[in-house]
This record gives sequence, structure tokens and C-alpha cells, in this order.
Amino acid sequence: MQEFEKTISFGGRDIHLRGGLLAPQAGGAVLVQSGETAVLVTATRSAGRQGIDFLPLLVDYEERLYAAGRIPGGFLRREGRPPERATLICRLIDRPMRPLFPQWLRDDIQIVATTLAMDEQVPPDVLAATGASIAVLLAKIPFYGPMAAVRVGLVGDDFVINPTYKEVETGDLDLVVAGSPDGVIMVEAGANQLPEADVIEAIDFGYEVVQDLIKAQLELIKELGIEIVTEQEPETDPTLATFIEEKTAAAIKDVLKQFSLTKPERDEKLDAIKDELVSAIDALEDENPIKVAVAENGKALGNTYKSVTKKLMRQQIVDEKVRVDGRQLDEVRPISCRVGLLPKRVHGTGLFQRGLTQVMSVATLGTPGDAQMMDDLHPDEEKRYLHHYNFPPYSVGETRPMRSPGRREIGHGALAERALVPVLPSKEDFPYVIRVVSEVLSSNGSTSMGSVCGSTLSLMDAGVPITKPVSGAAMGLIKEGDEVRILTDIQGIEDFLGDMDFKVAGTDTGITALQMDMKITGLPLSVIADAINQAKPARLHILEKMLATIDTPRAELSPYAPRLISFKIDPEMIGMVIGPGGKKIKAITEQTGAKVDINDDGTVTVSAIEGEKALQAKALIESIVFKPAAGDVFVGKVTRVIPIGAFVEFMPGQEGMVHISQLADYRVAKVEDEVNVGDEVIIKVREIDGRGRINLTRLNIHPDEAAAAREAAALR
Repeated sequence: MQEFEKTISFGGRDIHLRGGLLAPQAGGAVLVQSGETAVLVTATRSAGRQGIDFLPLLVDYEERLYAAGRIPGGFLRREGRPPERATLICRLIDRPMRPLFPQWLRDDIQIVATTLAMDEQVPPDVLAATGASIAVLLAKIPFYGPMAAVRVGLVGDDFVINPTYKEVETGDLDLVVAGSPDGVIMVEAGANQLPEADVIEAIDFGYEVVQDLIKAQLELIKELGIEIVTEQEPETDPTLATFIEEKTAAAIKDVLKQFSLTKPERDEKLDAIKDELVSAIDALEDENPIKVAVAENGKALGNTYKSVTKKLMRQQIVDEKVRVDGRQLDEVRPISCRVGLLPKRVHGTGLFQRGLTQVMSVATLGTPGDAQMMDDLHPDEEKRYLHHYNFPPYSVGETRPMRSPGRREIGHGALAERALVPVLPSKEDFPYVIRVVSEVLSSNGSTSMGSVCGSTLSLMDAGVPITKPVSGAAMGLIKEGDEVRILTDIQGIEDFLGDMDFKVAGTDTGITALQMDMKITGLPLSVIADAINQAKPARLHILEKMLATIDTPRAELSPYAPRLISFKIDPEMIGMVIGPGGKKIKAITEQTGAKVDINDDGTVTVSAIEGEKALQAKALIESIVFKPAAGDVFVGKVTRVIPIGAFVEFMPGQEGMVHISQLADYRVAKVEDEVNVGDEVIIKVREIDGRGRINLTRLNIHPDEAAAAREAAALR
């Protein structure tokens, strides 16, 4: 390909595109740069594999730490398994790209985005998403694009396109909007309880810029003499589809109208209809074209039957506005909530069930040392709130090997995490590291929003002082021509056979998280706005059910949760607390059983199961860093005796000298006549000289001062 360079200006930002130089053997490659951030995105197509009956699209996002001038940690000193943020960026690219490929395409397609350079001003994810569209166009892969993505932030009262990391962190909105010529195709957002109207306005603001980026891509490929490839769908024999619909339509319609059926019962009846269909085809003559078609393509029967079921279910919703379980379009399934299900050894438990979807979330409180250290290109170095999501096979009545979390599990956990972060207490008010694990025990749609609800319950059960409870609902869509039906609280079959999965989470004040995925090539903003607005009463209804179970966080933590005390010391004193080779801090830990974490800014967090142990450790640390002043009175112990006086340790690691003339209010002939090593004495700081030496005295100490010193010593 010929080399090219193009600069796109929009929203006060520039994106510089460069192609034809790097990765010449990839199908298409483009270097996308904004500021000092540069991402190489490639797209490659290879011949399809035998027996594939789906679109085999693979999206990978790679981070190289040299991009930020860093060397990886660990023994190997090289990049290993992708961090979770990299997995989330893979999903961010995949979700708007996948619907734009022809669904009949069976060739292997791989998109690889590699961040080669990065500053802390420009996040690479939206650059990679837009670059994926350009790379596919350059590779001449069939594509209903172009597609572009932008981030929208809210700084003060102003929307900002592609904000910096700092602007995202300090703002009230982190929204990614992706779109095609047909409309918005993906939305992902975290928000600080923003009203629905503000979020809709932000999506509209972002899509306007998306259209500019789409226009620029069209100009680019025109300049390069490239046409968007739109291969025709291979012709299929309609005979099989007609035969299956004639044989099964009446029976399928009957099952879809049996609203009292559970999901397993409905699946069983639909499978029985399919079995009868198989028997009918087996009874045909061997030369029958229908039997031949099924024999030549083992998946043709199953896929066609699924298509007929999808068509009839969608038709029922569009024409009759009735769903397969009998609900109205805006109706939420029955809800039940429980807290405290597990023993108090578990710090907090929330069980949330909506219809057949059941999620148990478990909250665990940890110490600052339990924070997750991040070894990726993002400027944040640690996470103090961790949300993990597990989706075992038994949750859908299946069996399969259980491996490490997949991209879907990581993505759902991140969405629930994003929904809850805005209502968590500050680190200063609640210094715990919090981990919530959402176990999907039964799945029939909207498990991610079930995780949000269950996690809110578990956090309140654990006594985490969240500012407001969060609930969530998943919205669906059926679009047939100009007819559009928005569905509230979609179940599995509606998600699988529908056109949209739109998750909305928030408090009674506003939205905290959004995630919209499409199976069609785009939607107008008006439909998205309707879905967001229709989600609000559903969220509030769900929230009401949750608050009927537990309406405020528990006043007391689990007796097995660590007790934390956080305080500040002079950063210059950190070395004194740690001691040579960690000797002092180890001694404190062994003496009290408490765990001590010290940050570079001098923040000390002491944790112990028993609060008294934490207080004891705090007192020991404060005694080490304590800076005495003239007039302070202490109980001390004589450590050494010399001819001119005695040395007294009055705080751990701190001692001063009582001159022989200050031992008594009369003349002392010999120090040993008054004190000996090991004696406990009441002393007062007389002065601290210019060299930092502490001079003590036993004279002029009031009885009240002595009593107070004894009380303080008893606490240490």
C-alpha cells in the first residue's frame, strides 16, 4: 500500500493517521497518534475454517511498557498475561466492530491494537477503536462502516471530547460513544450520579464528533482509491427454511404463548418440537432435497430452527406487545432480596434474585496492604475497590471445564465495579480495601445488573458506609423495519434473539454506569434516550425492593473484619518506625498481633481483628515518632548510670539524661544513691539543647502531672 498521512481535527483535538509504512504484510495497518500517544492497529483476514457457523472475529489489545518508558516488573522483566484493563479495551474495540461485519462472513478476522507510545494526557483506547475501523477499511474486509469512537468527559458544566486522564478523574463523567453511519452502536459510561437528561445530552454531543470522524475516514479511503467492500451474502436454498417454518411455526407459537412456563420448561418444549422435526426429516426419502441439505450441512437444521424461533418471538413482541413470560414491555420480573445469608466470618452477603437470575455477592474488608498494584500503562498505581464476577456453568444448567476468568467475566465485573465506585466512602473516611465477589448461581439474563444489586446489599450488610444504594436494570430492543419495541429487564431469550443489551445502573439521584451493546448497525439517539428514560422507573422499583430488605449500612462491622486506625506521621520519621532491617516494625507486629501499613506520605494504617490491639500498636508507633517538648512529664525507666547522671528511656527508642543535680532537691553524693538501672521514675523534660539532646529533671513535678503520666504509660 502507498504511504499516506492525514490529520483529523475535532473538538480541540488532533488525530494523526499514518499508513503504508508499518506492518506491510498485515491486511491493513494504521498508526493512530494523538499527542504523545501512538497506537498501531492492524486488521488481517484469512480463509475460513471448515465447519465454522459463526463470525470468527478475534480482537487483541497489547500494551508495551516501553510505551511509557518503563521496564516490566517480575522475574522475567517482560510483558506477560494482559492486565484486566487491556482485556477491557479488547472488549471496547470488539463490541462496536462486531455488528458491522456481515453475520454470514465465516473468514477468520483478527484486529490487533498495540500501544507503542503513551503520555498521561491521551488514553489510547478510543484511538485504538477508531483505528480498528480504518485498518479494516484498508484491508478491504466486508464492513458496514466506517466506525469511530470518542470519549466524553464533564469538567465543571462543560462537555470535553477525549479528556485527559486527570480531567476524567476529576470530572463527573467518563463516557465512550461509538457510532456508525446508521447511528450510535455502543455506549459505555461511568458517571457520578448524573441525571438521565445530562447523560443523553453527552451521548448526543459525542455522536456529533463521531460523525465528523466517520466523514474523515470516508474522505481518506476516497483519496486512497479504496472502496468499502460489501460482498453479497451467499445464496441459500429457501426450501429448508420454508419446510421448517411450515412444520414448526404453529407449535412454536403455542409454546411462546404459554406464559406460565419456566425457562427450563420452555426450552424442553422447544427441544421436543425440534426432535419431532428431525424425525419428520428422517422419514423423507433419501433423494429429498431437504434431507440432502441437512445431510450436507449438519448445522443447517439447528440454525434454521433457531432462526424460525427468533422470527416468531420477535413477531409476537412487535405485533402483540407481549413477551414470552406474559410480561408487559416495561414490566420487571418478581424480585427477592436477602442479606446476612452466610456466617459472620464472611463480612457481608447479599443475595439478589430477579426472575430466574440469582446472584450472591460477598463483600470482604481488607487492609491498605491488600490494594491491587497495577502494572500497566494507566497512571493509577493501585485499586482499593475490587469487583470480581464469576459465571460457573451450573448457572445455566450446563457442564464445561472451569478455567480462569474470561473476557466476559472480566467485563461484567468491571461494569459492576464502575457502577458502585461513585457511592463508596473516601479513603480518608473508610480506609479499608474492599473486595466484592459476585457469584452467578442462576442465569436468565441481566446477571451484570443483578451483580450491582447484590453487591449493594452485601456492602450495606458489611457495614460499608456507602452514600447511596445502587440498583440496575438491563433494557432490550426488538426492531423490525420502522417498528421498535423497548423491553425492560430482559431475560435470556430476549437478549439472545433481540437487537440490544443496554445496562443502566444508578441511584435515586442519577446514573452511575451505562453499557450498551448492539447487534444491528446503529440506532438513532431518540431510541437510546427512550431506553434510558424507560430504565429509570425500573431501577427505582428494584431499589425499593432492596431497601425493604436493608435500608442503611449496618452500624457495626463483622466481628471478624479487621479494625483499622489511620493516622499521619512525619514522613521523615518513617525510617525510625521501620527500624534497621524492619526490626522495630516487626517487633510492634509481634508484640500486638496488628498489621502495619505505611505510605510514603506518612499515612500509617494499623489493622487488627481486636480493636485494642490496633490501639496498642498505634500507641507504640506514636511513642517512636513523638517529639517531646520542654515541660512534658513521663514515666521512664533508667537504662544507664554514669558518674554525672542517669539515662532514662521515657518513650520507646527515646531517652534523655537526668544530671546528678536534677535527681533530687538536695545534694546527691552518688547517682546510685537515688536511682539504679531498671528503676521506674517520673521525669520532666527540662530542655532540648541545640544538638537535639534531651535533658531531664525529677524536680518541680506536680502530683497531677505525675498521675497523668502514669495513665498515659498504662495505655502504651
